[in-house]
Amino acid sequence: MLPRARTVKAWRRAFLLTPFLVLAGCGPSPDASTPSIAITRIPSADGNKYDTLAAIEGTAVGVRPDQQIVIYTRSEELWWVQPVSNRPFTQIQNGSRWQNQVHLGTEYAALLVEPGYHPPETAESLPSKGDGVDAIAVVQDKRAPASSTQPKLLHFSGYDWTVRTAASNRAGTRNSFDPANAWTDERGALHLRIAKSKDKWTCAEVKLARSLGYGTYTFVVRDTSPLEPSAVLTLLMWDGVGGEPNHHELDVEISRWGHLENENAHYVVQPYFIPANMFRFRVPGGALIHSFQWKPGRVTFSTEAGSPARVIQQHTFTSGVPDAGGDAVRMNLYVFNKGEVPLKNEMEVVIEKFEFFP
Repeated sequence: MLPRARTVKAWRRAFLLTPFLVLAGCGPSPDASTPSIAITRIPSADGNKYDTLAAIEGTAVGVRPDQQIVIYTRSEELWWVQPVSNRPFTQIQNGSRWQNQVHLGTEYAALLVEPGYHPPETAESLPSKGDGVDAIAVVQDKRAPASSTQPKLLHFSGYDWTVRTAASNRAGTRNSFDPANAWTDERGALHLRIAKSKDKWTCAEVKLARSLGYGTYTFVVRDTSPLEPSAVLTLLMWDGVGGEPNHHELDVEISRWGHLENENAHYVVQPYFIPANMFRFRVPGGALIHSFQWKPGRVTFSTEAGSPARVIQQHTFTSGVPDAGGDAVRMNLYVFNKGEVPLKNEMEVVIEKFEFFP
């Protein structure tokens, strides 16, 4: 009986160990490779212009067939998806090599991404690893001229603001920005200007130097009725660092978008093409107070005029409202280049005051 007892005991012991052996077998193999990418060829810095295209190449190791590459070029302080915004993905050939065309810049980045990843068209910082990004490679073109320009800072309404120098694709049209187009006067008011520089328009934008999060944001703006149909004033919340496709964007926009008959204002929770995300209306001449109260899952926009102030328009969004995190207030004045009525004259807007209440 003793040998039989020992045998039963041994079987029981083996049975108890089985789940641990199965779980151990599910873990990563010591030979499992970590996916990686590299950039092996970048364009020449000669003739570094935005509209110039040149070849870029690289390798990918340990990748799956459904993974792709997203390429970025750094130019004018921003990362731009390549080669164009509507073709952001580069295929991996023969399981290890990739190549494409890019616009020239000072740095180049390649991201190995998962299926379903939505790359931002432009970003102030590259998306970080995680959330659909499996590997990142960055190469700096040491032949490109380095920019030694320090950002221009303004102090307005008790806050520090950075003045934009990089170009942008606001509303699908490319605009250049000149720091000289943003300044404060002797009374402390902020001026934003669209100016003519040689054969093109230069615009203005300021960005709050820190994120404030949920709360009420108020902008006191002088008369905007002189704005031509293709001029756009935007008072907005925007996250230029995060990878969220719509950049946590909330907008008060004053413009007729190049058409004389359009309403001249609207509130937006991006993306604008969802009908419930936009509320159009008309504002009169004279000084106006625009504000938005941002709470979790809810944002209420309001526009007031006169003294005492009367509400001209108000609207609350409860769908698609972004969460706070990484966002910062921006104010810009730029040109919409796709309308029927092109801009003819220089434009200027004055913001008297900005306030924030948590």
